[in-house]
Amino acid sequence: MGMNDTPSGERVHIGFFGRRNAGKSSVVNAVTGQDLSIVSATKGTTTDPVYKAMELLPLGPVVIIDTPGFDDVGALGEERVRRTKQVLNKTDIAVVIIDAAEGRSPADDEVLNLIRDKNLPYLVVYNKADLLDQPFKAQDHEIYVSALKGEGIHELKERLARLKPVETASPIVSDLIQGGDFVVLVVPIDTAAPKGRLILPQQQTIREIIDNDSAAIVVKEYELRHTLECLGQKPALVITDSQVFAKVSADTPMDVRLTSFSILMARHKGLLETAVRGVTALEKLQDGDTVLIAEGCTHHRQCDDIGTVKIPRWLRNYTHKDIRIETASGRDFPEDLSPYALVIHCGGCMLNGREVQYRMKCAADQAVPITNYGIAIAYMQGILKRSLSVFPYLQSLV
Repeated sequence: MGMNDTPSGERVHIGFFGRRNAGKSSVVNAVTGQDLSIVSATKGTTTDPVYKAMELLPLGPVVIIDTPGFDDVGALGEERVRRTKQVLNKTDIAVVIIDAAEGRSPADDEVLNLIRDKNLPYLVVYNKADLLDQPFKAQDHEIYVSALKGEGIHELKERLARLKPVETASPIVSDLIQGGDFVVLVVPIDTAAPKGRLILPQQQTIREIIDNDSAAIVVKEYELRHTLECLGQKPALVITDSQVFAKVSADTPMDVRLTSFSILMARHKGLLETAVRGVTALEKLQDGDTVLIAEGCTHHRQCDDIGTVKIPRWLRNYTHKDIRIETASGRDFPEDLSPYALVIHCGGCMLNGREVQYRMKCAADQAVPITNYGIAIAYMQGILKRSLSVFPYLQSLV
């Protein structure tokens, strides 16, 4: 992703669902104006969810998701259906494609019931309407189209735009500062840092600061003390990478507010209060307990990777317990969390809000505490209360 691209986690996710050969891929290609998905008369051509980030007028930045058929069969087919159901957890707008010539089936009703259970905005699209002698009158949430002939596709896109969810996410930092403020961002550059670029939360934070008519000053952790001495005025806020929390806390005067990118992302994704409440489970960990460390993206693991090396080390040093660690990355978040005493999640910058909320709900439904990287690290280093100074209503929970 380039600096000018809308992050995947900030895009509207539109999932296309339906039976095999209902024409899902044909409709996806017609809506996007691209050969995004392979189209074939052979059932089950789409074998895995296909994701495409793009600009789709009149919606704007979106992620289009084409899914395998909901009526797939056999052991492999069951796995494909399971993955299709998982797509619902990150879908903001659901599109159910039905073959107009064949009509609605029990498989279509099943996916519609799942969509309604999740309170997703949705549209039922009857494809292949050109094969009907007389198209039926469309009901609420319905539209008749022909992907082959392009009929009804413009109206379909207009209908999808009207289903776009209202933005409810908290900002990352803009409401915590005022125009003209100085904000110091501490960005370690080590072997794990991506070459030639900043990681996504850092990019997003800088952009919000600039949009707020404030100044962003970016330094490495060993330059912080000197930078603060040379500024000539107190910064409104210091934001740090969680990995260097302890040093940054020591070098930042106590009258300067301090937090981390991870904590700000937790609020942005709706996880913050749950994560603050969940972090106290660290005090209850026992020998033999298993902790799940989950990340929303897949990246090349470095020798001192935060999720697989640093946090496990800090956990064992803090608890003095023989703790088992399991990891999950990308879309492979386990549905069954019962084996875990605690889930520690990354900031979730690559996940949209709906998927973060789904993961939170999984943990809550199974009574498994969940926290995130920045909160767990600050807690183990004894600086969580200070790190929540920008959110004083949460400090009493620590």
